[in-house]
Amino acid sequence: MISPENSTGPFGLQHKREYLECKEVRLDTKAIQKKESFNYLWSIIQSNQEIDDEVTHRIGVGWMKWRLTFGVSCDKKLSPELKGKFYKVVVRPTMLYGAECWPIKNSHTQKMKVAEMRMLRWMCGHWER
Repeated sequence: MISPENSTGPFGLQHKREYLECKEVRLDTKAIQKKESFNYLWSIIQSNQEIDDEVTHRIGVGWMKWRLTFGVSCDKKLSPELKGKFYKVVVRPTMLYGAECWPIKNSHTQKMKVAEMRMLRWMCGHWER
């Protein structure tokens, strides 16, 4: 039986707040290069736990999707309502993929808004600011 003096939490793990970090990882005799960020399931994971690269990447992916649909989104024969619906269904989900679990900052929100407004201005035929 565990005495109350030895147990510092519900599982006795309250004071075990250490972690182990490998300085160098080797496979056979070759050292594996440490990276600051990497792609995993179409998302960018950074070692500093920020999402700046991910937001920039998502905006770029949104622009790529928008360019693929340029013929539809900038067609003057289509109504702005239909273009807006098309944008909401095709482009916006690609930009916001994975965003429900982002620890987002105001600067990230602003970047996304700027990219979205630029796309919408192009769709409406306003290329100048």
